[in-house]
Amino acid sequence: MRIIGGEFKGRKFFPPADKWPTRPTTDFAKEALFNTLINRFNFEEIKVLDLFGGTGSHSYECISRGCLDVSYIDKFGACVDFVKKTTKVLEIEDKINIRKMDVFKYLKTSKEKFDYIFAGPPYPLPTIPQIPDLVFANSILKEDGLLIVEHDNNHIFSNHVNFSHQRNYGMAIFSYFEEDPRQ
Repeated sequence: MRIIGGEFKGRKFFPPADKWPTRPTTDFAKEALFNTLINRFNFEEIKVLDLFGGTGSHSYECISRGCLDVSYIDKFGACVDFVKKTTKVLEIEDKINIRKMDVFKYLKTSKEKFDYIFAGPPYPLPTIPQIPDLVFANSILKEDGLLIVEHDNNHIFSNHVNFSHQRNYGMAIFSYFEEDPRQ
């Protein structure tokens, strides 16, 4: 895996993926996603939440582009340990808050607010539709913020009140959610 843009562009990291329950976002999909994000955010000024953080790839991309405040959440201990090691290698420990925790428990109890939330859950997870509901019910997204949920075609969000639009990149679908998408 590699970081595709920003300060650490081209840096590679090597998670032991054959032993993990992760599905990293492809470089193609990640690059397309970040091309949309750089037109919306100044990464140096936003607070980011990376749910189901896995290898930390999304967190590293945000920090590489200047983000100074990323929260990474994953309940899988090996992933959390890998991200802790990688952040030390990249010398970015001061920019990321790593939590080993169940995402749904976090969403139900968090008092923090974020400008940008990315959720990259395992595609077969049956509770994926709860993610936008919990984010908006608990006011975790700032007023002008953006939630993106990565999923496959087994999940359809177009009828969700906060759904804005979706973008498809091969098997990966990114559904965008905002506080008031109809404005």
